Amino acid sequence: MSETALPKDEAQPALDAPVETPVTAPRRGNGLAVLALLLGAAGVAAGGWGIWQVRALQASSQQQFGQVQTLDEQAQGIKQAQQQLAARLAQLPGADELEERRRLVAQLQGDQQRLNQRLETVLGASRKDWRLAEAEHLLRLASLRLSALQDINSAQALVQGADEILREQSDPGSYAAREQLAKSLAALRSVEQPDRTGLYLQLAALRDQVVQLAAVSPEFQLQETAQGRPTTDTDSRWSQWWEQISRYFRIDFNPDDNIRPLLAGQGLNQVRLALSLALEQAQWAALNGEPAVYARALGEARSVLQGNFNQDNPQSQAMLARITELEPKAVSVVTPDLAASLSAVQAYLERRHLSADEAKASAGKPATQE
Repeated sequence: MSETALPKDEAQPALDAPVETPVTAPRRGNGLAVLALLLGAAGVAAGGWGIWQVRALQASSQQQFGQVQTLDEQAQGIKQAQQQLAARLAQLPGADELEERRRLVAQLQGDQQRLNQRLETVLGASRKDWRLAEAEHLLRLASLRLSALQDINSAQALVQGADEILREQSDPGSYAAREQLAKSLAALRSVEQPDRTGLYLQLAALRDQVVQLAAVSPEFQLQETAQGRPTTDTDSRWSQWWEQISRYFRIDFNPDDNIRPLLAGQGLNQVRLALSLALEQAQWAALNGEPAVYARALGEARSVLQGNFNQDNPQSQAMLARITELEPKAVSVVTPDLAASLSAVQAYLERRHLSADEAKASAGKPATQE
């Protein structure tokens, strides 16, 4: 019992002071564990950082190696360019040769400028000569159109063009030629251009109306009167007899003072043809400027119209009035003569050529003396 009591007594103080004995031992163990964990974490961190540093150093070393290779390639390229430049420099001429070439280039440029000036002078003179030759040609063409076609408007335009060419020259020596051209222009403006095309078309319209003209009196037709009533044997015999008799004579209770025979179908066609031919002849005369033929053709047409067609017919009256109106129209005019203007321009060209020849001769004398 004593043995059992002693442990109880010894255990009692242990129960009484539990704070001091068990607390001190666990705190030291936990601190060591925490310290060990911290040291482990620090070691891991140091190892990771070291590994990262190693990888970063490897990456930078690789990058530097690539840069070194690039720089090496660039250095090789620069070296090759230097070699090429050195080869080109070796091929270039020396300073004396370059100076000689520079002098030759300057001399060539000077010769080219002088040649261009001479060429411009020659071409300028040639252009002026061509323009003056064109003025002479325009005057010749105007004279030809006046003599052949009596075309006043075209001749006026051509003479005006020749005067413009002389005005472009700005030469006082062309005063006489321009004065004569001004006189020719005034003469052309004073002449009225005949309307030949209009006359031709008007006469063509009259020719188209010839087919519609009727004879002096209409033909007698018995059938129209016999159709309105019933026919018998006696009426049919009487109608046949009257139809035969009416071919030879006719009774007219309102005759004209001038009684003319009736035109048969063939005779009417011949008269129409004669009238159409007269108008066609007048058309030809209007186009070719023949006043005598024009007046004679219209006179024949008027005579045919008055002698063979009914004057009371409105168509005949209208055609006769139109022919009378067209008869005094002018188909030809007295054209002015351009010979004086042409001679003045030719004289100006001759004087100009003589002056040019004298200038060339005077310019060539010093060259021959040298």
